[in-house]
Amino acid sequence: MALSISHASVLFTATVLTLLLAPTPINCWRPWPHLKPNSSDLLYDSSKKYEGSSEFVHLRYHMGPVLTGNITVHIIWYGRWEKPQKKIIREFINSISAVNARPPSVSGWWRTVQLYTDQTGANISHTVQLGQEKNDRFYSHGKSLTRLSIQSVIKSAVTAKSKPLPTNPRNGLYLLLTSADVYVQDFCGQVCGFHYFTFPSIVGYTLPYAWVGNSAKLCPGVCAYPFSVPKYIPGLKALKSPNSDVGVDGMISVIAHEIAELATNPLVNAWYAGQDPSYPVEIADLCEGIYGTGGGGSYTGQMLMDHDGSTFNMHGIRRKYLVQWVWNHFKNYCSGPNALDQ
Repeated sequence: MALSISHASVLFTATVLTLLLAPTPINCWRPWPHLKPNSSDLLYDSSKKYEGSSEFVHLRYHMGPVLTGNITVHIIWYGRWEKPQKKIIREFINSISAVNARPPSVSGWWRTVQLYTDQTGANISHTVQLGQEKNDRFYSHGKSLTRLSIQSVIKSAVTAKSKPLPTNPRNGLYLLLTSADVYVQDFCGQVCGFHYFTFPSIVGYTLPYAWVGNSAKLCPGVCAYPFSVPKYIPGLKALKSPNSDVGVDGMISVIAHEIAELATNPLVNAWYAGQDPSYPVEIADLCEGIYGTGGGGSYTGQMLMDHDGSTFNMHGIRRKYLVQWVWNHFKNYCSGPNALDQ
């Protein structure tokens, strides 16, 4: 099904702007500054049942499109990025559909996302591939972006005179990644990333997109947790990141979170919990902070340790990653790669 949106009334436009500009409050755990839990809360909190399951969660399908065709992820690198950083992220995206990765694998995690269907019964695609890329290394829209100016960055990328990104509303996803010296509206205080769709009035097309920021300089203790911990939580030790880059390793789980939700809810009218689309609770929101068996509340769950002491829970093609689990609507609990989700 083509992803499209009609030009409607002024009321509709106002509603869409409300959806875009209003931050989405999620009742799942990340060490946001306003919560300030103590270290014992992190170790022993058990406010949720098995792997985040809850009889109060009512995720349902609202009849909108999901991404059933082969998914292509086009990346916009905004700001200054090092080659090794780009490689970590590219290899993660290429790992989503990999068939030869050692279990527990990123592709095993994606199989839960594939369970979701559209109104015809078609499942979300197995294939997620890396598409074209665009570098915006000179900060074309400055170092402080709003949610609306993010759409202007995407417009610049798809309308550039030299090598513009292709416009593929049906199966293309647009991933805007901001470097560690860029601030985005609500970053660190309420969000580490978000997804939505572009407005034809700004971009010229309706394109599903996500933004994720590198938090290494601004708030690693929030958005790169557990590879960094907030200063206001005494006694809690940060875990070693699997690819030796705290900011980028922290981004990986957020990127996974947003791609899973873009696939299942690209126009914010498909799979989500709650009655108000202004505040949708989606399949990754329901498992925020859960990385392994036993996770719930503010406990991350059981994870794996590599020979060098780094922490991970999934294998990619050539690397290891820490990726949060996603909600399995059909079993009513958070689910990870098959080898860990038993």
